Formats: sequence, C-alpha cells, structure tokens
Amino acid sequence: MEIARYIKMHEADNVAIVVNDGGLPAGAVFADGLVLAEGVPQGHKVALADLAEGDPVMRYNVTIGYASQAIARGSWVSEKVLRMPGARSLEGLPVGTRKPAPLPPLEGYTFQGYRNADGSVGTRNILAVTTTVQCVSGVVEHAVKRIKEELLPRYPNVDDVVALEHIYGCGVAIDAPGADVPIRTLRNISKNPNFGNQVMVVSLGCEKLPPARLFPAGSIPIASANLNAAAGEPDVVCLQDGAHVGFNAMIDSIMRTAEHHLKALDARRRETVPASELVVGVQCGGSDAFSGVTANPAVGFATDLLVRAGAAVMFSEVTEVRDGIDQLTSRAETPEVAAAMIREMQWYDDYLKRGGVDRSANTTPGNKKGGLSNIVEKAMGSIVKSGSGAINGVLSPGEKLMRKGLIYAATPASDFICGTLQMAAGMNIHVFTTGRGTPYGLAAVPVIKVATRNELAQRWHDLMDVNAGRIASGEATIEDIGWELFRLMLDVASGKQTWAEHWKIHNSLALFNPAPVT
Repeated sequence: MEIARYIKMHEADNVAIVVNDGGLPAGAVFADGLVLAEGVPQGHKVALADLAEGDPVMRYNVTIGYASQAIARGSWVSEKVLRMPGARSLEGLPVGTRKPAPLPPLEGYTFQGYRNADGSVGTRNILAVTTTVQCVSGVVEHAVKRIKEELLPRYPNVDDVVALEHIYGCGVAIDAPGADVPIRTLRNISKNPNFGNQVMVVSLGCEKLPPARLFPAGSIPIASANLNAAAGEPDVVCLQDGAHVGFNAMIDSIMRTAEHHLKALDARRRETVPASELVVGVQCGGSDAFSGVTANPAVGFATDLLVRAGAAVMFSEVTEVRDGIDQLTSRAETPEVAAAMIREMQWYDDYLKRGGVDRSANTTPGNKKGGLSNIVEKAMGSIVKSGSGAINGVLSPGEKLMRKGLIYAATPASDFICGTLQMAAGMNIHVFTTGRGTPYGLAAVPVIKVATRNELAQRWHDLMDVNAGRIASGEATIEDIGWELFRLMLDVASGKQTWAEHWKIHNSLALFNPAPVT
C-alpha cells in the first residue's frame, strides 16, 4: 500500500499539501497519525489542526486566508472554505532590512555564444523580420515561408527566420498615456541579442506607427549590416511603395532584403564566452501547489548560481509577487530599488482598478484544480524563483536591461505578455515552470520547461526538459535540480535544443498595450 505523504512548508503552518499521485481517500493515515476526514486531491491542502471560523490559515508561514467556517483536523482546505486577505498596503514597507550576504563568485563556467557588436551575446542566430502593423502579417508570413524554403538552406549557420508579428500599429490611441509601452517593447524586441544586430522592417505605409517612430534616429546599432546603416536607419520594405506592382513584387522585395541580412548572419560563429553573458528570464505558468515546493525553489537556487556567475536574471509577474511585496522591498539593494518596486506595484494596482478588478482575478481554474486556493498562496510559491540574493534593479514594461544581477522586470502575469516583455529586455534564455502543463514556447529564444510533478514529467516526457517532481518524491534535492538546471542552461545557450525548439512550438508575441484602442 502506498504510504500517505504530505508536505508542510514551515513549522508554523497549520495546513500541508497531499503529495500522492491521484490524491488520497478518506481514512488515509499519515505517519504522524493524522487521518483524512475526507478525500483530498493531490496538491490540495489538509488541515493539520482544528480551525475555528475566522482563524488564519497558514502556509509558508504566511496567512493565505481565513477559515470561512469551522474546519476539522484532517479535512480538505479548499478555496471554498477560505476568505482571502486584503492586499498588503504599499506604505510603511521594510526597505533593505534583509541584507543577504554577498553570494560568493562562481567562476569558470562558460558557453558557446554569438558575440554582437553592441556588446550583447546571443544564444541563437536568427533573422527577425519586424512588422510595424498587423495589416502586413499575412504578406510577411508568406514571405517568411518562402525565405525558409528557398534561401535559408544556402546559409547553414543561420538557425531560423522569425516574423515579429503582433496586433498593434493602427487603430490605437498612439499618443495616449501608456502607448509608449508597446512601442518601446517592439523596438527593443527587434534588438534582442539572438538577432545579431540585424534590423529589418516590413511596413504598410499608412499606419500610426511608422518605421521612423518605431526606430528614431540613432536607435539602430551602427554595427548592423543594414542597407541604410550609415544613416542609422532600419532596412524598410514598405508594401504601399509605388515600386510594388502586385503581390509578388512585395514578396521579392522582402526576400532581397532578407538575403542581405542572411549573408551577414551566416558569417557569425559561436565562441567561448563566460556564463556572465547569460540574460535569463524566469517565469511560471499553469502553476499548481507544487510550483512553490519543487520547480520554483529549484529555479531560485539556479538564480543564485547565475547571479554568482555574474549573469542577469529577471523575475516578473506583478500580481504574482504583489502579496509578497514586503519580502521584496526588504531585499532591495538600495532604497531607490525598493521605491521603484513600490512604484510598479502602485501603477498596476491603479491599472487593475480602472478595469474594475483586483489581483484576485489572477488565479485560473487550473491553478485552483492544482491546489492553489488564491493569489496569496500562488504568490508565495512564485516569489521563490527569485532566489535569496539582493534585488539589484527594476525594469518597467518594455524597457531594455542595462545591468547584471537580480532584476525585477515588472510585467503582467500573462505567460505570453510576460515572455514578450522579457524578450524586449534582452533575454537570451527563458526558464518556464509548470504544474498543470503548458506547451508554451518562443520562436526567438530557447525555452527550458520545468515540471513540478513526476506525473506531468512522465506523461509529457517529450515536452518537459527538467523534472523537478523528484524533489517531492525524495529522489533529488532542490540543490540537485538547481545545479541540473544551471548546467542545462549553459548547454542550451551553446546550441542544444529544448523540446519546444525540437517541435517548433511557439506562441505569438503579445504586446502589452495599456492605452485605449480607438
């Protein structure tokens, strides 16, 4: 008979989560004598003590809710019997009160990357075709298909051709507050390190976001092999140009411009670079109660390793850290970093309020089915991806990362928007944890998928790159999986394919546009 097991995160907790695959039935007995009063699904909480109505429910040594009714010891503590706490005030927060000891340097680790003239390093060698407006997407999609079939085989050192398509560019209030967010996001994505400083644009000609506004003078790297590099302007194919007589003329023009850039990219070669050149974005999606027990703590351990190696690591998702803001400001390297985090939280509070919702809208049906009762519990498991070190900087949505260390990149929690914004910041490796399972991927940046549970890793054996579920089953430690993930990042940065790359799975770009659409 399988041994009934639960995981308790802190000695002060009065709930724990059931570990066993498939959950446990009523009457199951744990090693400490606790008897289940009712069946409890895997990952869901069981009361370790009798709780009266109004008593705090503690997990991670944090009040994740209050009992909305009396809960007997051994009962299932679901979201239906919990009342969520109010949001923590953004006033009077601790600032720099936790001074983590400086992490000892981690030296000698390298990967094979592509050095760029602007100082960045790519992990892939990709031609990106930027679009200024959604209207051109169909034409660009057709052109990219032909480029891959007819041109790419001639340039074996180029990994892929990617269209940076989106639904922005026209029909929007282009000068409204917040409109700068999607514009700078698209601009900075176009300069991601994996694109080798090559900037190629396809525009329509009548959109509100013309190439000159997307790329102001001086915003293109001088070392780019653009046809117009001397003027510091991008290569632009404008579909409404009078020279384009018919559809095939447009396609031919795009292909001629693309071949110029393919030649430049094909000359690139991988070379040995230190691990400090990694720019890693960490994110979670399809989370469950094991996310904060297995995968995210392992990512946090790897985050510390990366920071020790001199790399940059971004953690994000405003609503998924909002309930632990005191934990973050207390780790701020400077008062200015703490103030910037508070500013981003307040901006997002106001943004949600304008939409008539609050942070509680974050949790999904899948999150709840996986045992996460509310956003407070979810946030406690999400924050641990940031590791244990001091937080060195803050990015607003769409901004480009300009320093090393541990960075809070403020983004919505949407998987697709968060990944898009981390790409804009300069990410060259993405680490994505999941408990429920998601085939998420990015076309331009390799995505390493980390499963929280053995069952998911086994069932999706050709989609998950790392199985952190072994932590819950006692087969590995957080440190074991953290080191495994760190070494895998170096291998992937050197060219090893992830499963998402193998299957060519990728999500569309999702620009965050807080401004009105006209």
